[in-house]
Amino acid sequence: MKNVIFDWSGVVKDCVLGQLWIVNRIFEKFGATPISLKEFKENWEQPFILFFNKYLPKLSIEEEQIAYKEAIFNKDCPKSYASSGIVELIKKLKSKGTFLAVVSSDFPETIFPELKEYGLENIFDEIVTNTHNKFEAVQDIIKKNNLNLEDTFFIGDSNHEIEVAKKTGIKSVAVTWGFNSEQKLRAGNPDFIVENTKELESIFVI
Repeated sequence: MKNVIFDWSGVVKDCVLGQLWIVNRIFEKFGATPISLKEFKENWEQPFILFFNKYLPKLSIEEEQIAYKEAIFNKDCPKSYASSGIVELIKKLKSKGTFLAVVSSDFPETIFPELKEYGLENIFDEIVTNTHNKFEAVQDIIKKNNLNLEDTFFIGDSNHEIEVAKKTGIKSVAVTWGFNSEQKLRAGNPDFIVENTKELESIFVI
């Protein structure tokens, strides 16, 4: 049995344009100049405060979180959707008895309604939300569920997920449809890099 841990935004949820809108809303609120999509994808990193502090060195996590909530629940924030093919793949993995988890910095107020919207309720064995640094959350899931490291994958869209996978001794899978550019992801030297869910599916023994 394979074990798969998913990041949410940028992997399961297609929200790059929405995230850029939120980032620029926060920048405007605190006096930074808005950025382009290209600059966002080249410079995004996690833990997310590292990204914001590039432009707003004095911004605290608490200030960012308050501003982020204001932006994401704003009626003008662009709508997000499930990434193409990802729901079908997740359900296929589940039907084969795969252990499935989510580790995300997203708020529970957004993830749980999205799980329902995408038809993914009661699919994941573990869901960790609102986590700033994902290392401890992934490590806890591995220990709690006694997961075999060689059979465990962490799927993310940033170098942070790649680094967490390397630190915990599991396989890293980077997707190019998320927040970071392919060039930046390749610099992190993931075990796998995929451009679509067909390529992602080919990694697993299904």
